[in-house]
Amino acid sequence: MSSLTVQQAFDLALQHHRAGRAAEAEALYRQILAVQPMWVEAWHMLGLLAHQTGRSDLALEYIGRALAIEPRNGAAYSNLGLVYRSLGRVDEAMEAYRRALQLQPALPEPYHNLANLLRQTGRLNEAVGWLQQAIRLRPHGVELHKNLGDVLSAAGRKDEAIAAYQEAIRLNPNFAEAYNNLGNILRGERRLSEAITVFGEAQRLLPDSAEIHNNLAAALADDGQFAHADAAYQRALKIKPAFPQALFGLGNNLAKQGRRDEAAAAFRAALETQPDYAKAWNNLGNLLREMGQMDEAIAAYRRTIALQPDYAEVYSNLANALKDTGDLDGAMETHRWARRLQPKNAGIQSNVIYTLHFHPRTDAAALAEEQREWQRVFGQPAQRFDDWSAVDRNPERRLRVGYVSAEFYYHVVGWNMLPLFKGRDHSQFETFCYSNAVKADSVTQQIRELSDHWRVTTDKTDLEMAEMIRRDGIDVLVDLSQHMAGNRLPVFARRPAPVQVSFAGYPESTAIEAIGWRITGQYLEDDVAAPSASGERRVLIDSFWCYDPGKIELEVNAAPAKTNGFVTYGSFNNFCKVNPDVLRLWTRVLAATEGSRLILLSHPGSHRQRTVDIFEREGIAANRIEFVEPRPFAEYLRLYQRLDLVLDPFPYNGHTTSLDALWMGVPVVSLAGQLAASRAGLSQLTNLGLTELVARTEDEYVAISTRLAGDLPRLAELRATLRSRMEASVLMDAPRFARQIEAAYRTMWRTWCAENPVVR
Repeated sequence: MSSLTVQQAFDLALQHHRAGRAAEAEALYRQILAVQPMWVEAWHMLGLLAHQTGRSDLALEYIGRALAIEPRNGAAYSNLGLVYRSLGRVDEAMEAYRRALQLQPALPEPYHNLANLLRQTGRLNEAVGWLQQAIRLRPHGVELHKNLGDVLSAAGRKDEAIAAYQEAIRLNPNFAEAYNNLGNILRGERRLSEAITVFGEAQRLLPDSAEIHNNLAAALADDGQFAHADAAYQRALKIKPAFPQALFGLGNNLAKQGRRDEAAAAFRAALETQPDYAKAWNNLGNLLREMGQMDEAIAAYRRTIALQPDYAEVYSNLANALKDTGDLDGAMETHRWARRLQPKNAGIQSNVIYTLHFHPRTDAAALAEEQREWQRVFGQPAQRFDDWSAVDRNPERRLRVGYVSAEFYYHVVGWNMLPLFKGRDHSQFETFCYSNAVKADSVTQQIRELSDHWRVTTDKTDLEMAEMIRRDGIDVLVDLSQHMAGNRLPVFARRPAPVQVSFAGYPESTAIEAIGWRITGQYLEDDVAAPSASGERRVLIDSFWCYDPGKIELEVNAAPAKTNGFVTYGSFNNFCKVNPDVLRLWTRVLAATEGSRLILLSHPGSHRQRTVDIFEREGIAANRIEFVEPRPFAEYLRLYQRLDLVLDPFPYNGHTTSLDALWMGVPVVSLAGQLAASRAGLSQLTNLGLTELVARTEDEYVAISTRLAGDLPRLAELRATLRSRMEASVLMDAPRFARQIEAAYRTMWRTWCAENPVVR
């Protein structure tokens, strides 16, 4: 620096420093200090440079030297705070920032730095205040506005965050990070078209940012633009192949399209890149469960729990997988673990209640206790709709009926509701469908076309959905999911409609006080006159089900026992209904029927061997038990041509599955129980005039099954007449089904009008 003045040397050192030429800057700072050891800013900048190059201890020493010379240097205190923060010495960092502000209150950096530290320690609203002060001092500070948006977003102050990002973009229209962060918050608020536009701007400015392509892809996927989302994920992965978040998002997007093998490959690729990625293990488990790979799904869920033991959702998923394999004790225990982690999660409590219906040792008292717990915790939300003064009390006017379901697709509930939608009286009822389904298919399209109004609610909070229903002016709101997956019972707890009723999900009460009515089928209730604990009123219709086999044309064949020389029993119910108590009773049936066989429908997995073990312990050889895998509907119906008799499980009987069997001419032997779900067989068979097939005790169940197995003429007679019996019964009378349900709505509405007169 011999040819430079000290000031010129310092100015040159600053240029090197700002340009990132650390070695050149440091050399000049040291040369200056060799000549002028009291040059405050040289010590200060040398300390800042030491901090920026990872030498925090030296940074403390050098900035300390500067402050020893000039104790009132606010900027030096501000940078001292940065050094303390990097060392994790939070209290000292805060003190340094506050000291800087005392000395130089017009300096914006300490406000900004203090805000960042407060954000780091979770004191978000305090951080907002300090950033706002920094902005007042530097209103055109683009980074300040962006950081304010970040903190406001973290604090849940979404509208203010959006405004802050928009101001940053106004000040610098080429600020890609602000566009990206704005896109993230818009996506979180479900303002998807805006988010996609904003991410597009960010992508234009930073076309090589894998993160921005990934965020755009996620927004496109949320918006149902699956092909465009695939392309965006692929762009992200081309830039950054080892990008676990993009692989995870791609897997989710492929799964939504039903491209399961590709989705599984994407999840596994994400896990190869990041083996501890708990969400990827969980979603891989969900996919494997859908694919029927039960052991692999359960292993994936257990791996997730090992990585993240407080992840409540995965406990619920594991419990449902265990339920699917008939391990109901394991399922209940795991659901309760989920509840311990999230006691305020209504969906988890619903899982407990629904799973109890399948457990062979559940009685009405145990079920009622868990239902009361749901009501106690979730049944009285603070924001409810209680003012019905503007509602037209005309008891005979056209009614607006809303249906809420997560099963508006090819599911027994969606399929069972088609006869009602097809046969409804348009002059008397205007229908609104609120779909919480996570998939769509041809049944979805049929229901959508048959309804007057279609609303997708998967992205709505409970309050938002309740407000939507209220705005639609719904008179009668019908819950079709009850405690099954995807239900919106917390919406019903807010009472968005004057009359609320449950029906169709399964034939039991939700026991939620806000749902005042339930439609049920005759013979399902053990004591229909008994008062309900929740105060609900019941309306009886002839049949809870209306069966429609669709366009599948399969003839009823002759009983296979005539040619086989032995009787073939079977059950094609979901395996969650095939509990150990059921299997032990079935061993008695097979033991009493010489040479008989049993065919069970089940995904592959170790639960098959557990099933065989139960039979072998009771002396039934493994070669008498056959497993078949789930298959498309027509092929599934054809399986009934191999059966002579269907054995109904308990305590949760077959419902639509039993109707399939009866349609194919196969008699069903059922054991009636106390709960409505265990009286489905009784209801269906009574409606067919076949109470001879209904047992009241386990001994009677064995006796009926074996007696029929030994009476081939009676089996042949039943097989020849069951289809015509069904066609002539209320089980397939679609117009009657629709009339009775809509008559039930009218009864409920008239009752409400009479009990809630206008107060003038």
